[in-house]
Amino acid sequence: MSKIVLDVSMSLDGFTTGPNVRDEEPMGDGGERLHEWHAGKGPDGEVDLAVSRELNATVGAAVIGRHTFDLGLRPWGGTPWPGVSTFVVTHRTREDLLGDNGGTFTFEGLQAAARHAKEAAGDKDVRVLGAEVARELLRAGLLDEVFIHLVPMLMGEGTRLFAGERAELIPVGGPVGGSVTHLRYRVSKP
Repeated sequence: MSKIVLDVSMSLDGFTTGPNVRDEEPMGDGGERLHEWHAGKGPDGEVDLAVSRELNATVGAAVIGRHTFDLGLRPWGGTPWPGVSTFVVTHRTREDLLGDNGGTFTFEGLQAAARHAKEAAGDKDVRVLGAEVARELLRAGLLDEVFIHLVPMLMGEGTRLFAGERAELIPVGGPVGGSVTHLRYRVSKP
């Protein structure tokens, strides 16, 4: 059965983007540095590449926020993962959009997006992109796991991951060290 998994790169001070997120810099000023580990550069980069390959192999669908969609469509050229159904959480619904890479965007509310993404994912996982939609899923009790890639840098400002949210996270396995530290948690549900 599929799980809804937040997969996020985060600075040591809790930011998932740099400041000044905008069309020209979708990750904010300096925010792209949070994702450099995907290229396997740096010490123990082969570990990072293995983690990235494992995560990409388990993606069956995605849930993203409307802001993430608006900023990501141009650089992605379609859905975040080619050919993967992506559900955009929004109050401004519209007809489905076929991405240039074969994936389809569907626009709907939180509960419907989570339900339809799990159906589309089959036996793979649903990946979550966007801090706001991650907070909404957590509040609604729909988030199953959090996979944090802790990047050894201080952003100072930007988008905080769980600003004001509370949850008990239970470690799944131990930390995996590459050029960043990969941490996986199960979200404890009441």
